[in-house]
Amino acid sequence: MTTARPAPATARPPAPGVGPVALVESPVQLLNVLEWAHVHPPATPAAPPVSASPDGQDGHDGHDGQGRAAEGTVPAARPLTIVVLSPADPTSRGQLRRMAELARDEGVVVRWYESRGARGGLLRTVVSLAPLLLRVRRLVIGDPFSRLVQVLLPLCRAKELTVVDDGTATMEFTEILSRGGRLVRWHRSGRRMSPADAAFGLFSSAARRRLTPRKRRTVELFSAMPATPPQGMSVRANRFAWTRSRFGPPHILPGTDLIGTSLVETGVVDPDQYLTVVRALAERHGAKRYFAHRREAADKLHRLAAETGLEVVRPDLPLELVARRGPIGNSVVSFPSTVVHTLPLALAGTGVNIVVVDIDQEWLTSAASPRAHTFLTGISHTARDLHGLPAAEPTDSPSPA
Repeated sequence: MTTARPAPATARPPAPGVGPVALVESPVQLLNVLEWAHVHPPATPAAPPVSASPDGQDGHDGHDGQGRAAEGTVPAARPLTIVVLSPADPTSRGQLRRMAELARDEGVVVRWYESRGARGGLLRTVVSLAPLLLRVRRLVIGDPFSRLVQVLLPLCRAKELTVVDDGTATMEFTEILSRGGRLVRWHRSGRRMSPADAAFGLFSSAARRRLTPRKRRTVELFSAMPATPPQGMSVRANRFAWTRSRFGPPHILPGTDLIGTSLVETGVVDPDQYLTVVRALAERHGAKRYFAHRREAADKLHRLAAETGLEVVRPDLPLELVARRGPIGNSVVSFPSTVVHTLPLALAGTGVNIVVVDIDQEWLTSAASPRAHTFLTGISHTARDLHGLPAAEPTDSPSPA
């Protein structure tokens, strides 16, 4: 007689792993996360594309919002998850939605959070993201200066941190880490601290410590900028390989395009001086189009179009993608900004000529940071040195009347 053996217990499936998580607040940050993922692919296949809900809230991604597989679904294979902490201004939101579509086409999970504006949005975002951030092993950050990111960072126990470019702020970020200062943007340094600044000081200090490499925590910088990292931080160069592989080469038009800047909106450059300079540049270079920065104010752009005759273009994607898709002028004139470092990479091999216009000290407002002129001059000089950009002759940098 054979004694029946009890059936072996059914093995429980392992808990789904948490793939890399990225926190982004701007279209450029999302683009740079895609560039990072292109040269740092996940070890396992990506999950199917996910759609965001029509109201702009979290898209369903086969999880219950806490990183656990929902009942009746197959656990995801550790895809990259991009968390969009949506800004308030419409232009940035529109570009972010277009970038989110491109990310989903790459198999990335996109989760959209209305963390600003709506009452209780910040608290709901923190509560919703806490379980995911507590479990993630690699966190990718688009803006270490963001107060929202600084509030979320203490929830994360990731042993691997990556900071991708948020424009020229990357240069300031690495300098601050090296000297141990406050995480404050260059155009705000030197200003009197408000009560809100003081209240967020603790989060800023904690974020700086978390983003400083330690024995059991690696910090990587993925950058196209000429940033000098502090000791212990690894660096990977962003060459815009994803952008060049997906778009272009562009159709090149005869003539010149001007690239706008938000230096007026940030209180660095006087608006009247700026309009005078743009008018002179348009006349001298025969420019017809002006590509507006996403933060440029509508009333300023209306005035600019009326006084200069330029066609103002509001890009629906980051300028690197717009230029790579084309059409783009065979010459591009830009004030010192992120694009004088990124466009040479995105447009490599196309023959487009990029020229940087230096900012004159006289154009600055009385409220501009004492470091503003030095910082902006450094952007111009490093762009010329690193990318071989032609130096503007003195006659190419008109002084406002």
